[in-house]
Amino acid sequence: MSNDKTERKNGKIYYTKDGISGEAHKSWYRGENCNFNPSLANLKEPEAIKKYILKGWLPQEPFISKDTKILAFGSCFAENISNYLVEKGYSISSGSSGEIIDFRAGVNNTFAIRQLFEWVYENKEFSEETWHASDKNKISRSKALRKSTLDVFNKTDLFIITLGLSEVWYNKESGAVFWRSIPEEKFNPKVHAFKVASFSENKKNIKYIYSLIKKNRPNANVVFSLSPVPLVATFRDKSCVTANSVSKSILRSAIDEFYRESEDAGKSLFYWPSYEIVKEYFDSPYKSDNRHVKKDELRIIMEEFESAYTK
Repeated sequence: MSNDKTERKNGKIYYTKDGISGEAHKSWYRGENCNFNPSLANLKEPEAIKKYILKGWLPQEPFISKDTKILAFGSCFAENISNYLVEKGYSISSGSSGEIIDFRAGVNNTFAIRQLFEWVYENKEFSEETWHASDKNKISRSKALRKSTLDVFNKTDLFIITLGLSEVWYNKESGAVFWRSIPEEKFNPKVHAFKVASFSENKKNIKYIYSLIKKNRPNANVVFSLSPVPLVATFRDKSCVTANSVSKSILRSAIDEFYRESEDAGKSLFYWPSYEIVKEYFDSPYKSDNRHVKKDELRIIMEEFESAYTK
């Protein structure tokens, strides 16, 4: 039963909606939906994450069972999702060391993820080797690797794609973007450059990735999320803190506009607010490196995911 109310007293308006209280001098037309920002006290309430962060983003009913074939990849934060679900007995597909769906491959920008899907589903060729593992060695696009990855994709019922950053290195001649950066010995200032990928570029990539999934796996569900792990460094002549804010904002906006425009939103297309939970709910979510999320906080995030998505 709702306890929403509005009172006028001494020229002011006092409101309570969804447990959030406040005051205003004038009442503006608020449209059909109006959700207020929670106070610090609200965020200490039981079920605060569900009430104040997850509202509007959850599926109508859970659809993940122990038989659901799940593929989670993208930024390193996706590894936390996979590890948790594996421990809970869910069916997670993952690559072994050196394979392209292994988290160490560094597929964490929308260009890299799009390249991966284009190569696997469309057998697209690329003019320059832009795929490198963390050891700087190139990742060979062999027929065997494509086939094994295609086999995994074709069995996947749920794709969980976690985006990491919008700062990229690219080839000025071809426009091809590198998965990570460029090995120092291969860098050519006449050919290679750095940029902050735009909102429109990222949105276009997200849209294309989703379209390829639905074309090849029409019954699959897709969950996008934004990694709360910040940049380790920026290649802009700006502070890393502010550059990270821009990088994350671009991706979050691109996901949101694509979601709002999609007929599949809330049906087979979902957004999981792990980024917002870390940034808004926890007082001190990061380890001493100020990048990686603490174990207990990760557990809470994944317990919320399990509660919302699993049968």
